[in-house]
Formats: sequence, structure tokens, C-alpha cells
Amino acid sequence: MLKVSFDVTAMRALSLTAFTGVSVMLTACGAGTGTAQYTLDANGNLTTASATTKLANGTVQTASLTTSPLTPGAGGTSTGTATGTTTTTPGTSTTTGSTTTTGTTGTTGTTGTTGTTSITPGWGSTTSGSTTSGSTTSGSTSTTTGSTATVNPQPFGQTGTFTMTFSDEFAGTALDATKWNDKIWYEASNPTKNYAVSNGSLKIWPQRDATGKFFNRTIDTDGKYYHTYGFFEIEAKLPIGKGTWPAFWLFNHIGTRRPEIDVMEAYAATIWIDAGRLGGTKTMVTSDLSAAFHKYALKWEAGVQTFYFDGKPVFSKAVAMPDPMYLMLDLWYGSASGQPDNTTPTGIANSYEVNYVRAWKL
Repeated sequence: MLKVSFDVTAMRALSLTAFTGVSVMLTACGAGTGTAQYTLDANGNLTTASATTKLANGTVQTASLTTSPLTPGAGGTSTGTATGTTTTTPGTSTTTGSTTTTGTTGTTGTTGTTGTTSITPGWGSTTSGSTTSGSTTSGSTSTTTGSTATVNPQPFGQTGTFTMTFSDEFAGTALDATKWNDKIWYEASNPTKNYAVSNGSLKIWPQRDATGKFFNRTIDTDGKYYHTYGFFEIEAKLPIGKGTWPAFWLFNHIGTRRPEIDVMEAYAATIWIDAGRLGGTKTMVTSDLSAAFHKYALKWEAGVQTFYFDGKPVFSKAVAMPDPMYLMLDLWYGSASGQPDNTTPTGIANSYEVNYVRAWKL
């Protein structure tokens, strides 16, 4: 959520148009973090405003607006219009939203109710936002907040319409316990904190616990979300260092069986029909996956599984796996990466960072 505060100390009350205009501009920017600038005329009316914000998925948006200022009077009813333009990068989408507001102006402040605008980010989702009503008083500080909600984003690089069955955009400040566990089913949760939700992403980092040893961290939906067949996608940046072994996979423990689909395993795609029964695997040669965010995805159909990297298919295997599975994100250690040691960077700055996790039914 993007917030902007403005101080009107030693200035007459902001007009209704100014209050509304900033609200429209911030709403047009969408949820994220960023900065906003604006100018007022001698009467306290907003004349121009602009903002730049980074969304949770890494998309950068810029927005600007101009307004038709109102001249405040001793009281009465006034109507004004504010128009905003939003440009999304990457993508080529530009959307203009306008709102007309009516409120009562007075010598000590203004109160008005704002309208609604919407934008369409270039990566394929539609975001709509509505602003809040508010009032200002000369000599006080007011805050205008724009809020947004993502409406059924589609799998990256896919055509057709998919219905979402699971999503976490990590927009809060803590892991959503209604969706996730912070341990795998056969272990207790390690009390040493090595994960956080902040600034629009989940972060899991290498850390030593109270015994001085590196420990595994698993974030999964076991007991909370399962699915059979569908499209599954994350956007993530990987950590560096000896021993780090991040992964995104689907899994289940059904009696003695252990069906498993490793969508991304730093970086290989692997299918385990059951424990010890390999269905197929492929290791990908890529650029430095810790330098930028990438999208890792799986299209799981009844008779075939197709793996995607940044929207492009990289591996496909004809295999039947009808069991429901749950989602897993983890930072473990070992495999081809070896064991962590004193050279392995610890702390949040070296995180397995996930912008979102999404799933759709086919």
C-alpha cells in the first residue's frame, strides 16, 4: 500500500480537489512502495501530482495527474474533477482514470468522498483501487491512502483463461498462517527466525541456530491447500553461497507413498512418481539466478507435465500422477551445492526471495 503525507501547517486547508486528486493518483499507482510529489496553488488547490511505485511483483509504475482547482469559499457545495494517467513497465499499458467529487468547503477544512479508478498492468492482471473519504483542517497533517486488489492474474506466457485456486502476494507483514506452515510435517519448527514477509515478498535466508548449525526451513500448505492438476507459478530470486539449496515443489505423504514434483530445485526440474522412483529430470543452464527475479512454473496435466522458465517451456514429460499435492517452498542445504560453511553468507540480505505463489485449475 502506498501512502503519502502532506503538511498544511501555515497554509489554508487543502481544497476538496487537492485531497481527491492525490487519492486518485495514488490509487492509479497500485499497491507497492514508492514516492509521490505534488504542487498546490495559492489557495491550497492541487494543480499537478506524480508518483512512482514498485509493485510486489517487481513491476514499476509511474502516474501523473492534473486537476481543475476550486476556489474555497465561506461554505457551500463544490464539484471538481481530477484526471490521472498510469504507465506500467514492463508492458505497454496506459490507463486514464477520472473521478468527480462533491463536498462542502469551508474556512477551516474540506470533506469529500472520492471515486474509483482502475489500471491494467502489462504482465496480465487487472488491478482496481478505491480511495477513502477524508477531511483536512488548516494547521494539521493528513494522510491519503490508495488501496488495490488483484483480480485473477493469469499464468505468465499462457493463453486462454485460467481460474485461480490459490494465491499469496505476500503483501502483509507476517506469514499467513491460514495458508502456510513454517515446518515440514515430520519436523518441529526451528525457533531461530530465518524467514520474514516484508516489502511485498517472502524471504528465507541461511542462518545458524542456537547450536551453531545451519538448519532447513520449509514453508508449505500441508493440511491447508492441495490440488490435483493445474498451473503453478512463483516469481523468485535465489540466494548465493556454498550449500544453499532452494526449491519450489509439490508433494504429498500418503501412507508410505511420496509423490513429488520439483518445479525448481536450484535449478533442476525433477519428477518423483514415488520415493526412489524417478519419473524424469532435467538440469537447466541459466544465468545467475541470484541477480534478478525469474518465474518458475509447472503445467500439470493428467498425462503430461510441462515446466516453464520465465514463461518458456524447458522440459516436458509424459507421466501420470493423479494424487493431490500441496505446495512447498524451502531453503535446505546439500545436494550438488555441498555443505554450507563459514563462507556461506547468512542473514536476510542473502534470501531466497519470493514475490508471489499462484495456482490455477486447468
